[in-house]
Amino acid sequence: MLDVSRYRDIILFFLLAGLWGGSFVAIEVGLAYYPPVLYAAYRFDIAALVLVTYVLLTESAPLPRTRGDVAAIGLSGGLNVAINNSLLFAGQQYTTSGIASITYSLVPIVTAAVAAAWIGESGLDARGTAGVVFAFVGVGLVAQPDPANLADGVTIGVGLIFLGVIAVSVSSVGLRVVETSLSSVALTGWAMLFGGLLMHGFSLSLGETQRLPATELPALVALGFLGVLASAVAYTIYFTLLDRLGAFEINLVAYVVPVVATVTGVLLLSETVTTLTVVGFVVIFAGFVLVKRHAIREELPKLASWVVRL
Repeated sequence: MLDVSRYRDIILFFLLAGLWGGSFVAIEVGLAYYPPVLYAAYRFDIAALVLVTYVLLTESAPLPRTRGDVAAIGLSGGLNVAINNSLLFAGQQYTTSGIASITYSLVPIVTAAVAAAWIGESGLDARGTAGVVFAFVGVGLVAQPDPANLADGVTIGVGLIFLGVIAVSVSSVGLRVVETSLSSVALTGWAMLFGGLLMHGFSLSLGETQRLPATELPALVALGFLGVLASAVAYTIYFTLLDRLGAFEINLVAYVVPVVATVTGVLLLSETVTTLTVVGFVVIFAGFVLVKRHAIREELPKLASWVVRL
């Protein structure tokens, strides 16, 4: 009989990749029913309801109490949730789920660059800088911009999503310099609540047509998947694995997610994948290897033992 506990972390890792990869496809489905920022706001209304309820029921100190707590919620909710997701959902109007997820795989690389610039984290030497350049070249291959028409759809979509990547990276680095008394799950829940409210404000200010959640089956399934599974459940898995595996191993999920999103997009939405898109993803991953090569060298023995458990 299979010992599930022995494979727990591996199962959770690929479940997380599946949930986050599937989220890009769910966004594509839901955009047929909602304006983008309102759709993103509804996603985090549901996620915040689930996660904040869970925190209130299970934690002894679930409420924000310090200035650091408020600052962390503002930073994470404002940048990581509101700005990032507003740009991601808007950007996916112009791209496939595969291209969006590949662009999003820049997060670990851009975070390293922001950390080096902001807090002087010594992770970017000449080869690391070359890795960042590689990553940008990879995004260029994915976007395939036409110099004669830089306002074409895919270029706009990738550009918006990349701005969201920057927002995530700034938020991630900023949280390193903020002291908070909240657990990671509690911080995420309150940040989702704050970010969702912000996005409702963004949606109104942008003049988006306001509507109640759609009742059509594809819209209900997509929104439910995003709000419950790809947000509340996925972020709980993420922080669980972060504690067990460490930051390097969990960063690797960023390079499994695009594979899931691309394959799912092809199977469910009949999206197309070009050779340049695949090459661009490989180049981005090569950039990640250059930026994180010291961590890779240190973590390989642990990673090898983890994989052997398969």
